[in-house]
Amino acid sequence: MFGGSARLAAVRSRAVSRRAFSVGPRALQQQQPAAAVVAGKGSFFKRAGKAALKLTLLSGLLGTAYVSYHLYREKNPAPQKPQTATFSNGSPRKTLVILGSGWGAVSLLKNLDTTLYNVVVVSPRNYFLFTPLLPSTPVGTIELKSIVEPVRSIARRAPGEVHYYEAEALDVDPQNKTVKIKSVNEDYEYEMDLKYDYLVNGVGAQPTTFGIPGVVENSSFLKEISDAQEIRMKIMTSIEKAATLSPNDPERSRLLSFVVVGGGPTGVEFAAELRDYVDQDLSKWMPELSKEIKVTLVEALPNILNMFDKTLVDYAQDLFKRDRIDLRLNTMVKNVDKTHITAKCGDDVAKMPYGVLVWATGNAPREVSKKLMTKLEEQNSRRGLLIDDKLQLLGAQGSIFAVGDCTFYPGLFPTAQVAHQEGEYLAKVFKKLYKIDQLKWEIAQGKGNASQLESKLARLQNQIEPFHYHHMGALAYIGSEKAIADLAVGESKYRSAGSFTFLFWKSAYLAMCLSFRNRVLVAMDWAKVYFLGRDSSV
Repeated sequence: MFGGSARLAAVRSRAVSRRAFSVGPRALQQQQPAAAVVAGKGSFFKRAGKAALKLTLLSGLLGTAYVSYHLYREKNPAPQKPQTATFSNGSPRKTLVILGSGWGAVSLLKNLDTTLYNVVVVSPRNYFLFTPLLPSTPVGTIELKSIVEPVRSIARRAPGEVHYYEAEALDVDPQNKTVKIKSVNEDYEYEMDLKYDYLVNGVGAQPTTFGIPGVVENSSFLKEISDAQEIRMKIMTSIEKAATLSPNDPERSRLLSFVVVGGGPTGVEFAAELRDYVDQDLSKWMPELSKEIKVTLVEALPNILNMFDKTLVDYAQDLFKRDRIDLRLNTMVKNVDKTHITAKCGDDVAKMPYGVLVWATGNAPREVSKKLMTKLEEQNSRRGLLIDDKLQLLGAQGSIFAVGDCTFYPGLFPTAQVAHQEGEYLAKVFKKLYKIDQLKWEIAQGKGNASQLESKLARLQNQIEPFHYHHMGALAYIGSEKAIADLAVGESKYRSAGSFTFLFWKSAYLAMCLSFRNRVLVAMDWAKVYFLGRDSSV
């Protein structure tokens, strides 16, 4: 009995085994697709991750190589052709003197074929200043060294040798074609007269006070590096003085009142940067005092940023109100003393206390331009040097050109964009003038067919077209990491505002920087502020 049971159990065991054997592969076959999908997904993500890593590494290598190449090119310029009195054919090489180192003068120098002339640059400032980012420097968003480029570096990268004098132009004699210059170096003073065949006046303008008493003595302008340094010192000094006084002291309130006069891009951007500094950095280290700081923007017109579309102006003004920037529109400053400004709004006259006053409005001609105006009968404007549509100074018989803020011509505004395009235009003009001068010399020497040369000369002279300004648009930073843009692309206009426009503003200004070195330094400054904040020391 027990043996039969054992045999029966063995039979059943073998049957179960056979069923298990026959079912097992089918079950495995059913399970295989799911496992394969999981394995496939894992393999896909693994391959995608490897591809992304390779792409990142490749992009990093290419970016590093690109940056390194451009930095190397800037640091190691090619040899220059020396200046000579004549060309190889015996014709005289004319002298081109450029006054100034601003947007117009440097744009001309960068685009000019300096092998065609003996080029001389005269400027008391031995560097080019990227003025659009100057409002960011007093509060430490951008370092001053990041937005300057030495004139000698710019001149050294030109194909032909360029001579530079760190001097101020005192006077121009259009009859004898000379410029009197004086060294600004106190340890090595000199005066000399420079002869020129062509002169380009790009000395810019100086701030104007509109004759308001006390502005020069008590306010700070914002046009040069020294101005930014002075403003920073005043801001930090006022804050430290205020910190020693009790919260109820009216002197503390005055010291913490920062007033900016001028609703143009410079004044608006500086007010925005100052508010950012207070809210983003000073509030962490001096939380109670930072709440008492008051930023006021004074503008004589009904709105700020006149060159922008009304919708963008309204956006900027609304943001200023939210950011606690006190806007005083239709307000004209009448008088300034050491502690207060007197301003008139309609029939109301108010006295506003201030600890720091920044004057960011208006331009006036420099002394050398004023003297030049008195020597030419056609120069009858007080707003600047009068030029024609080819940027030639009226009354100078084609030997003097002028660019930038020192000029006045209907439709051309004193902006960096206008001066930059004027410099590029003049570089093309001087290339044609070189050919014209060569033909004139050949005709005077009796070389070749005179009639053919004169016909060619007439064609070349007609090829010098008038200057046409192409407005690319306007940008302005308005604080809280927001910006506005009023752009013109061909016949189309694009307007935008907000955080993405702020990123565009940054990208545009980086692209506009004069050298690759400047781009790297400015980008590093922005990264430093993002991760480490602004420096609160002097």
